[in-house]
Amino acid sequence: MRSITYGEVSFSTMCQLIKNYIQKSRNDEYKITVGTDSQNHDITKVVVVVAIWRVGKGGIFFYDIKQVKKITNIWQKLFYETSLSIEMARKLSLYFNKDDKEHDISIHVDAGEDGASSSMIPQIVGWVKSCGFTCNTKPNSYAASSIANRYSK
Repeated sequence: MRSITYGEVSFSTMCQLIKNYIQKSRNDEYKITVGTDSQNHDITKVVVVVAIWRVGKGGIFFYDIKQVKKITNIWQKLFYETSLSIEMARKLSLYFNKDDKEHDISIHVDAGEDGASSSMIPQIVGWVKSCGFTCNTKPNSYAASSIANRYSK
């Protein structure tokens, strides 16, 4: 994982940094979100983001970039992005829940009511919820549609 604040870090280091960030101000509300976006070039550039928002006071984020064979089908692309987000959210849940402390992790999907992916929203949201996570779509999916989008270009 990478961070503009901390540079290149391992998954376990990222989790420790998140834990430290949250412990700095325990009385504040935090939102942990995972989102993925991709852009087609000669290949498909895929960016997975883990964002920690200290509500009303900013936040930090980490991202990972993958390059895969070009995915031209919108359904395949959105399902691939969502699968990477679910995988990351599961890993985070396992890490944080080993301390017996509840961390609510939500998944942000880069799909909205106005785009070509609008017909897929019920299936994607149902899949994410069946995995035990809350799901946000555009315009409330900043981890995917803003942060990941910026790094996938």
